[in-house]
Amino acid sequence: MKPGLPTAMERPHFIGIGGAGMSGIAKILAQRGARVAGSDARDSETAEALRAHGATVHIGHAADHLAPGSTCVVVSSAIRADNPELARAAELGIPVVHRSDALAALMDGLRPIAVAGTHGKTTTTSMLAVSLSALGLDPSYAIGGDLDAPGSNAHHGEGDIFVAEADESDRSFHKYAPQVAIILNAELDHHANYASMEEIYESFETFVGKVVPGGTLVVAHGQAGAAEIARRVAGRAGLTVVTYGEAEDADVRITKITPRGLTSEVTVLLDGRPLTFTVSVPGRHYAHNAVAALAAGVALGIPAHNLASALGKYTGVKRRLQLKGEAAGVQVIDSYAHHPTEMTADLEAIRGAAGDSRILVVFQPHLFSRTQELGTEMGRSLALADASVVLDIYPAREDPVPGVTSEIIIAAARAAGADVTPEHDKAAVADVIAGMAKPGDLVLTMGAGDVTDLGPQILARLSN
Repeated sequence: MKPGLPTAMERPHFIGIGGAGMSGIAKILAQRGARVAGSDARDSETAEALRAHGATVHIGHAADHLAPGSTCVVVSSAIRADNPELARAAELGIPVVHRSDALAALMDGLRPIAVAGTHGKTTTTSMLAVSLSALGLDPSYAIGGDLDAPGSNAHHGEGDIFVAEADESDRSFHKYAPQVAIILNAELDHHANYASMEEIYESFETFVGKVVPGGTLVVAHGQAGAAEIARRVAGRAGLTVVTYGEAEDADVRITKITPRGLTSEVTVLLDGRPLTFTVSVPGRHYAHNAVAALAAGVALGIPAHNLASALGKYTGVKRRLQLKGEAAGVQVIDSYAHHPTEMTADLEAIRGAAGDSRILVVFQPHLFSRTQELGTEMGRSLALADASVVLDIYPAREDPVPGVTSEIIIAAARAAGADVTPEHDKAAVADVIAGMAKPGDLVLTMGAGDVTDLGPQILARLSN
């Protein structure tokens, strides 16, 4: 077996192996020589990509999917206690490992960069993975989204750098010991696990406390939550804090962001010297993500001019303002945005690139708890579009909450002056959009659920 394969993971079984975080860990283990198996609720291109790496993937959840010779069962926080494979693991005495512990074990002995923050983790992690790979450093990485093909969210590299998306939603990022930690921002989200901003701050402080002695924290200067964390950890022994942003006193100062269609040109001042590079995705938010990636790479000793040039190789990640196609003069773009800050950032980015074109949004709220807490802000964000279609809430792992529906968002959007159409039947959306769209329009399918499936359907309907 390749070096770095923990003994307990020689024959892992993943419950929910097709998930973004779980599939990446499974792929790396398979590449390191493990006999990977697992199950998922439905078949997918991700599952097929794992099979191509030698993994056994069962569809559906059943006790007999768990082989008696499994050395551990890997789960995420989304797996319910009554899962039959989890119950079978208890009967057989097979250890159960949280995915964060599995990922932490894969980082052991390497130089990890852990990317945390309420928005932009997947993009920033992807930018680092692509640029470090372009420089021939062959990093290992685990990302919460696919770069260019199903299963491209993870890689076992021969280099000594491991880039990981560090999920704060369930506090699992406390398990990592990075050499460089990035905090992009900190806002109240993940309401099932955090009741207040104080809890968010304490959680991030714990994460920063895991940075290895002599390590670096890269933190956004202009974001209030991130700045508060930087203030709280200032002066910690063995920790170097590097700030980035547009303020004059930022350590890595962004002096200019120039939109160029669906790309941006960014100029930063680093160690007193200007450095200009291209970011191949539009918008100020993504430019800031690229600068965070630049600062992190420099903290690992990579020459800034080399890394800046390599960042231009990044062309996006699936579901992050991903162009799905064009039909009848209408472009369809997919956005993973599901928090008001993300929604606003993506809509402003598209507005900057769209010129006089109309922007039509198909929005699917994600989680009842998030809608309950942030539905009004989501509605206000939709006012940035010319017109929106709002679907029912995608429940994911949650049970319905009485009184919490998409109507919260719709009412807030209309109060903000937005043109909103409710649609309870997802299958009808392609026809609805075809009736609204005109040549030159941009259509965004937006949300963290299965709204992404509508892009091809809309394109097909427009073609007809």
